[in-house]
Amino acid sequence: MSDLFDLKDKTIVITGGGGVLCSTMALALAEAGAKIAVLDLIEAAAAKIADQINSAGGRAITVKCNVLDKASLQTALEKINAELGKIDILINGAGGNKKEATTSPDLSFFDLPSEALQFVFNLNFIGTLLPSQVFGKEMAESGGGIILNISSMCAFSPLTKIPGYSAAKAAVSNFTQWLAVHVNQNYSKDIRVNAIAPGFFLTEQNRFLLTDEKTGKLTARGKTIIDHTPMGRFGQPEELIGTAMWLLSDAAKFVTGIVVPVDGGFSAFSGV
Repeated sequence: MSDLFDLKDKTIVITGGGGVLCSTMALALAEAGAKIAVLDLIEAAAAKIADQINSAGGRAITVKCNVLDKASLQTALEKINAELGKIDILINGAGGNKKEATTSPDLSFFDLPSEALQFVFNLNFIGTLLPSQVFGKEMAESGGGIILNISSMCAFSPLTKIPGYSAAKAAVSNFTQWLAVHVNQNYSKDIRVNAIAPGFFLTEQNRFLLTDEKTGKLTARGKTIIDHTPMGRFGQPEELIGTAMWLLSDAAKFVTGIVVPVDGGFSAFSGV
């Protein structure tokens, strides 16, 4: 079993590596013996995680990178190759929403600025596609590799208030399937592309949408989510690790083109 899930000495690139969910995965994968390139637009956030890994005896490097800039991604690739070697795994974790792209009593759908919607769509979808081009090309040339995308529950059913984010994550899920087929048919049968669709986890992005900043109690939106989650709680970042380990290892050697919900039953519940 240990061989089946072995990730020792694999070089793993994680975009958005300074965020709550991806930093948790980075720390766990490093503990499993992988070499981690922590990519983030905010260099200090990436450095904090890389420092934790290195202090614990692992191997990690910090790479400041803009996932919407192909030249930035190419520079990152060259640095990773020079310091950690050939890339085995890419986790596309960069993403997020924006207040200006969210409907509210003060901002109707009809007034959402196109610039904000475009930013959210680009960050989540184009910010998944471009790293897959740059780092995936190396996998195609070497004949093997794994790409893991981060989708969302709103890819299955759109969530209220966030039309741009919902549309972008639906695009990520669709692209996951498309790319899995494309690389197998055109480059290598040994490249796998899958996605995880997290349910509701408290992150810096959504914390004060789901809980009251002053009291810590659930907001109306947070209560609705809990009421529609059969397990009756938010997820913990550590609860993504098992699914990630499975999809990134030989334990999932014949698994490609799927999106796995990790959601406490949210997607299974009709509300009745």
